[in-house]
Amino acid sequence: MAENKVTSTTKKKKITRKVPFGKIHVFASFNNTLITFTDENGNVLVNNSAGACGFKGSKKGTAYAAQVAGEKVIQDAKSKYGLLKADVYIKGVGLGRDSTVRTMASSGVDVQNIIDVTGVKHGGVRPRKVRKT
Repeated sequence: MAENKVTSTTKKKKITRKVPFGKIHVFASFNNTLITFTDENGNVLVNNSAGACGFKGSKKGTAYAAQVAGEKVIQDAKSKYGLLKADVYIKGVGLGRDSTVRTMASSGVDVQNIIDVTGVKHGGVRPRKVRKT
């Protein structure tokens, strides 16, 4: 006759990782602002950009777009990983440099250090050879 098979499925417990201290990398160019939240080892946990927030064209390079992108990253990092403190690494010369740091400080994240990692020119390229007359 008909046999009823009983199968038991065991669900794995979802482990939520807590990262109370991390690093926030901000790359601010003239065209866009990229913001990445990583743990202390550099593993990317949350990232966002002004373009991903819906800004297009020249509006991506504005300070407001960087502020919106920063709010989104901080909100995700706080809700998913329990972010409390962070070091901020800023690279680039765009308008989003200051507004992202202000956004992080006002959103309740304790900013420990602000470190500028923008590349510095070191003498440039080799000059051209002397022109023959």
